[in-house]
Amino acid sequence: MLTPEQNELLTRIGPGTPMGDMLREYWVPACRAAKLEVDGAPERVRLFGENFVAFRATSGRVGFMAEGCPHRCASLALARNEGDGLRCIFHGWKFSVEGQCVDTPTEPEARRERFAANVPVRSHPVREAGGIIWVYLGKHQDNPPRFPDYEFTHLPDDHIQPTRGIIKTNWLQGLEALLDSAHVGFLHAANLGSMRGRQMFRAESDYMLNDGAPQFEFLETPYGFREGALRETGKDLWYARIREVSLPFFSFIPSTPGGAAIVCCSIPIDDHTTAQWYIMYNPHAPLERDRMRSFGATSGDPDYFNSDMGDSSDLWRQDRQAMKEGHWSGIVGRGNAYEDFAVQESMGPIVDRSKEFLGSCDHVIIRARSQMLRAVARFQETGETSFNGPDVTFNRIRAISFAYPKTQDWREIDAFNPPALAAE
Repeated sequence: MLTPEQNELLTRIGPGTPMGDMLREYWVPACRAAKLEVDGAPERVRLFGENFVAFRATSGRVGFMAEGCPHRCASLALARNEGDGLRCIFHGWKFSVEGQCVDTPTEPEARRERFAANVPVRSHPVREAGGIIWVYLGKHQDNPPRFPDYEFTHLPDDHIQPTRGIIKTNWLQGLEALLDSAHVGFLHAANLGSMRGRQMFRAESDYMLNDGAPQFEFLETPYGFREGALRETGKDLWYARIREVSLPFFSFIPSTPGGAAIVCCSIPIDDHTTAQWYIMYNPHAPLERDRMRSFGATSGDPDYFNSDMGDSSDLWRQDRQAMKEGHWSGIVGRGNAYEDFAVQESMGPIVDRSKEFLGSCDHVIIRARSQMLRAVARFQETGETSFNGPDVTFNRIRAISFAYPKTQDWREIDAFNPPALAAE
């Protein structure tokens, strides 16, 4: 468990908070790249308790700035996107992709150019990669940290499908659900055991359903840690799910080698709301259309795929009759994400972790919290971030699941060159 003080430290991410200041020093997903059309409507983005707009200008470049116009704070979500910049509809002030005020037509002609040059505009660096617009919100605007060029950020567009869910909980609840392997055989039992689940996971479904208490082993890495969730499958074999955790946000979900993969991240919108990204990708081939629906029905909106999930007032549309008939969670016809989201929201906006009673299955949660506490302490003391140093090779992070002989050590298996047995 955490003390109340530690819980506050890890969960509060608004401006000026220790965790909020640290998390702003990492590149984070802001919105889907496909959402921004050339000279199209600006996209409202809320991150870390602050409001912004993203837009794609006439040149195709993307700008990202505070939503309130520097003049009188009118929303730039209403702005005209034209002539390679945003023009506020209130008084016509115009702002470039670089975050500079380039026109103030309400000022006298003789001083207009000089006046515009002095208008303070809060804008931020962006990167477009992996079908996502990423933004850096930290203090080093002129010299951002290195970009986390994960494997999926190098793939063609038809190999990647980013989708976003929105949950009414704190970001840490979202992250911890993405790290927890022990719940899979319980919360997601109906999906794993369904015809669709068995088609997707093959023998892995039985491995997870038959052993709800895997053995956990860990390997600390410069970017976070690698978790091995090990289950015995017979006298001579282990079944391993090797998760890669790239702190502070990303969990690479284990999948069989040679096929599609998924990475998830938990990005704070504010203290009580989180963007939960599910990024499907296939390094080897294009993805089938709308891959997210392979896991169950969604709202159909890739920017808020769970908008139809219900809430506490209807118990997230849980079907008690289906539970009597054998469905474990009662959240029927939906993918694992809906089940995860219902449980996370049921804990309340910010769970009181001082009331927990943790077990051996929670080693991964304890480890992640410990590493985050050390990271924020280091940041407060030195201003230095963790998990993104020069010794991290982001594009070599890949999670896999496989069966292997007990004579081998899972830590020595290369996810980019797994043994033949791993592909069976």
